[in-house]
Amino acid sequence: MAKIRMAQYGTGHGHASGKWLAMKKNDQVELAGIFEPDPEKRQVVEGKAPYDGAHWFESVGQILEDTSIVAVASEGRNEEGLNQTEALVVAGKHVWYDKPAGDNWAQWRRVVRKAEEQHLLVQLGYMFRYHQGFSQITEWARSGFLGEIFSVRAHMSTSLSEAARKIISVHQGGILYDLGGHMLDQVVWMLGRPRKVSAFMRNDSGVIPEFKDNTLGVFEFDRAIAFIDIAAMETPPMARRFEVYGSQGSAILMEPFEPGRSLRVCLDAARGGFQKGEQTVHIPPQDRQVLYERELGSFLAAIASVQAPNRPYAHELLVQETLLRATGGIAV
Repeated sequence: MAKIRMAQYGTGHGHASGKWLAMKKNDQVELAGIFEPDPEKRQVVEGKAPYDGAHWFESVGQILEDTSIVAVASEGRNEEGLNQTEALVVAGKHVWYDKPAGDNWAQWRRVVRKAEEQHLLVQLGYMFRYHQGFSQITEWARSGFLGEIFSVRAHMSTSLSEAARKIISVHQGGILYDLGGHMLDQVVWMLGRPRKVSAFMRNDSGVIPEFKDNTLGVFEFDRAIAFIDIAAMETPPMARRFEVYGSQGSAILMEPFEPGRSLRVCLDAARGGFQKGEQTVHIPPQDRQVLYERELGSFLAAIASVQAPNRPYAHELLVQETLLRATGGIAV
């Protein structure tokens, strides 16, 4: 592929530095520079790894109006990202947009519609799409290898400082809004749109009372239920885990799923090279930075029409709709 000229808009997202590093290392990317709208935040990160050597734009117009910049990583904080992404799409840029897709459901649908009209790619930054363990489990679930899926359980808690909780507290769903999309990205890819959504969102630590720090989402399908629990105060290292149960077998990505070294598989009969009963499938450790690099590779290949996008727009919309149904952003 010919090189693709890219830039980055914002540094406030938790994945921003990793995405910049992925672009910096990719020999298919011509990295034009970065714009950070907050002068204080720019001062904190400018000149420090991985932004050392970066060219800093003085205005976003220098990105939006430069027709040589084909694609942009949208890396503002969650409350900034949707507006930034819309400005990029209006300017005719492909966007590598870090999740989730904002609080404004009508605006996100408008951005997707505009991107489709202009034949632009907006790819959400759900890096576990490129995780070998998750990919294997969703392939088994979608293909029928595990039979009819009746239950999915996902645990993705974290440990956040008071300052981080304060930042995320602007979002109605708290920690479920911040991290739940990662797991919903897997769940709805397997099961489609949930018929009913319920959520329990509590503050149980007493830190930043308006911040929902202990949460559970329950997603009901015609013949399955998915449970996603996320808290903000788990003692590190976190025991993150992903479980899928079907009528003919189950598959569990053992905790922690980063780096995710093994799957527990249990089948009702031998098939597909596996034996009946319980077995362990070992996978190479899935390094987070490598996942970012795989994300970028998929994004670049889709822009160059070497391959189709990893997920269609209908899926990107469904993930965000389901997240907002759970966190109160739209009616259930």
